Amino acid sequence: MSDFSRSLALVCRMVKIEHSVFALPFAYTGLLLATRGRPGLWPLVVLTVGMVAVRSFAMTFNRLADLPIDRQNPRTLTRPLVTGELGLSFTWLFLAATAGVFILACWAMNPLCLALSLPALAWSAFYSLAKRFTWLCHFLLGSVLGLAPLAGWLCVDPHLGLAAVLLFCGVTCWVAGFDILYACQDEEFDRGMGLYSIPARFGLARALTIAAQAHALAVAFFLLAGWAAGLGFIYHSTVALMGLILWWEHRIISPDDLTRVNMAFFTLNGVVAVGMFLGAALDVWIL
Repeated sequence: MSDFSRSLALVCRMVKIEHSVFALPFAYTGLLLATRGRPGLWPLVVLTVGMVAVRSFAMTFNRLADLPIDRQNPRTLTRPLVTGELGLSFTWLFLAATAGVFILACWAMNPLCLALSLPALAWSAFYSLAKRFTWLCHFLLGSVLGLAPLAGWLCVDPHLGLAAVLLFCGVTCWVAGFDILYACQDEEFDRGMGLYSIPARFGLARALTIAAQAHALAVAFFLLAGWAAGLGFIYHSTVALMGLILWWEHRIISPDDLTRVNMAFFTLNGVVAVGMFLGAALDVWIL
């Protein structure tokens, strides 16, 4: 394998490109609702390219910004930038390339999306710095992924609908909730480093309660989004089912047992994201 191919594989591993499953379904949901189930192939393609690019940009910036911290955290010592497997020069190049691809994708959508591309990049980078000064960093991260349904909607319609805004609120709370759960692993480390996170600020028990409250709000916003979009039984039943999955997510984690955080973080929340899209799609296409 060439050095370039190896570095590209490493950087894709570093940004966990498979985690695009969290944002893409909500972007598709925004697109679906804006077009009432008839998005067309071109918007679908450019939206997919743009979403994968901006998420890769955000994760790459996060890894670069957090490199001094990751070098001291036992949980992150195997990351490619920390071990030296991945060079800084290539990583900065990848960061610039993903930003460029995202801007081009926005240009291919419409002038409004192009005008919003730089603010979107800035916001997606800013969240990486937030844990240095506020424990609301989890909600800032949530707002970055919350842009997904807005992006899907604006890709085809410059006038945001109420449903897209409510989906933004729902995704923000949903992501904040599972990011709090993930941050529970670093409670002691974050406190020792003077970093801000809800587990470090309030302790594990209260952090788990706040995460559960964020997820309850997420379900409420998702239901309201369905009402605003005129969706019916299939969508609302799906939201109820996803709410049960989130409830189970909190049942398998406790202050005394964080061993299943990764399962809750990726597996269950991946199901929630895909399930939400399928519920909306089936409702639009069938009812």
